[in-house]
Parts: sequence; structure tokens; C-alpha cells
Amino acid sequence: MERIIELLNEKNHYLEKFYALNETELINFSRDSFDNLENFYRTREKILEIIKYLDSELNRAHTQSVDVAKASSEHKRTAREALAVKDEYVTRIIEQDIEVLTHIEAAKNGIIRELQDLRKNRKAISGYKSPMFEQRLDEEA
Repeated sequence: MERIIELLNEKNHYLEKFYALNETELINFSRDSFDNLENFYRTREKILEIIKYLDSELNRAHTQSVDVAKASSEHKRTAREALAVKDEYVTRIIEQDIEVLTHIEAAKNGIIRELQDLRKNRKAISGYKSPMFEQRLDEEA
């Protein structure tokens, strides 16, 4: 049971790192700074790989455990607390991810609008360069 608690605490440690990474990057996103986006996602993936490994170790420790039902009340309490912390981090991370996606979607929509405006402006400018306009201008001169 001690190994399970150790793994739960280690998982919570990495969930905390994940949460802190999101918080830092959300500040950048709120300032319309997406320069670190690639590194942000790469770091998140690394943390998620560690968490996935810890989950597999937890499953292995749980199946190898003598009998969780026979664990001391102190161990059970500690495990419940670690699980509660995990649940809290997961809930907060989901909220953060929604916020991250909202910022990215808003930036993407802004870029699309800029590209559409640029395309409209190019069409308008190309109208002035059309042979018909130049011919009419020559005739008026």
C-alpha cells in the first residue's frame, strides 16, 4: 500500500507541474503571445507521458498489492487524500484546457479575419490595375 501512496503522490506532483505550466502559458495567451506554443505542447506531452507511466505503475502495484482491504486506516486515509488532490487537479486542468482552446480559437479566428481582409484589399487594389481602368484613364487624359 505504501508503494501505491508513493505513486499517487508522484502523480499529483506531475499534475501540479502540468497545472503550473498551463497557468504560465495562459498568461502569455491573454497577452496574445503565442511564441511558446510549440514548446508548451511539447512539455505538456512529456508530462502526460510521465503520468501515463505512473498510471501503469499504479495498476501494477495495485494488482501486486497483498490486499488493499487489509491496509491500515492511516494508509487508506492517505490514499483517499491523494485521490482527492488528483481529482481537484484534473478538474482545474480541464477548466484550463477549455481556456487554452478558447484563446487559441480566438487567435485563429483573428488570423482568418486578417487574411480575408487582406484578400479583399488585394482584389480592390487589383481593380485599379486592371487594363480597363488604365485604358479609361488614358482616354480621359
